[in-house]
Amino acid sequence: MPRGPRLDAPGVLHHVMARGLDRQSIFRDDHDRDDFVRRLAALAEAGALIVYAWALLPNHFHLLVRTANKPLPRAMCSLLTGYAGAFNRRHRRSGHLFQNRYKSIVVEEEPYFLELVRYLHLNPVRAGVVANLRRLDRYPYSGHATVLGTARYPWQDTATVLKQFAGDPRRARGRYRRFLADGIRVGRRPELMGGGLLRSAGGWAAVRELRRGREGYAADERILGGTAFVETLRREQEQEEARRARVRQRGLDLPTLIRKVARVAQVTPEALVGGGRRREICRARDGLAYLWVAVLGRSGRQLAQELGIRPESVYKGARRGQKKQARWWHVVG
Repeated sequence: MPRGPRLDAPGVLHHVMARGLDRQSIFRDDHDRDDFVRRLAALAEAGALIVYAWALLPNHFHLLVRTANKPLPRAMCSLLTGYAGAFNRRHRRSGHLFQNRYKSIVVEEEPYFLELVRYLHLNPVRAGVVANLRRLDRYPYSGHATVLGTARYPWQDTATVLKQFAGDPRRARGRYRRFLADGIRVGRRPELMGGGLLRSAGGWAAVRELRRGREGYAADERILGGTAFVETLRREQEQEEARRARVRQRGLDLPTLIRKVARVAQVTPEALVGGGRRREICRARDGLAYLWVAVLGRSGRQLAQELGIRPESVYKGARRGQKKQARWWHVVG
């Protein structure tokens, strides 16, 4: 059965997993684990992902993350490609490190957020990497110790987790740890791996394939959530896809788009493509980048040449512009 395209959008919560090829080890020593953590930290610190929970096991890893200013496929490509290359150089090997592509599940936050935090953080205990919860409290390659405050990873969002238990951090940590202890007695939770309720490249368009009935939703591995959650995702993305299709059919060229954005931002087209750094001009360039790259699907390199900047700056501007998309959509809508 062919794999469906990944589901992603800004602000979406994902459970991400990847295994070693033929279940071989992807972390042979602490040097490997530290390298992976540094790369994950860099993505979090750059605002690409918000990381709530994570765990490194010898032949696989789990992440609970929210898409932020970079699409999940681009963030994971950066993480896995960079890590695999460094791993191969360190261990003098060649070829693929990971088994196929990573798996990602779009998660309905209520009631699954805390259940997944617990599921991910208990993985080292279930796998026998650490003997018990006491050892897990100080295990440096899981987000559990960071939530407890016994390890320090400033890039991990522990506040969101703790506030689910109490407003006072100390009290919240005590309740959180008891919550994890209860999870050991519960055992494995296969239903948290998607496909019984919905897995998160290609955008939301594939959700349209689930319209044949509710039985289709229950069989899909890409989402962990109820039918109403799936239907909402499908409806929102269908509207988004239809709107983008209408805009792209108009075939706006770059000079026309520059004039339209300049008019809305109340600046001149010459100022927009010049090197000025006034706030309103910078914001207008972000809007221009968002419309050109994300909405119209055009080349960031072409816009970079027009603006006299690097392509990377165009993509960063597009992500900033997306945060203000309501202001820019009517330029082309």
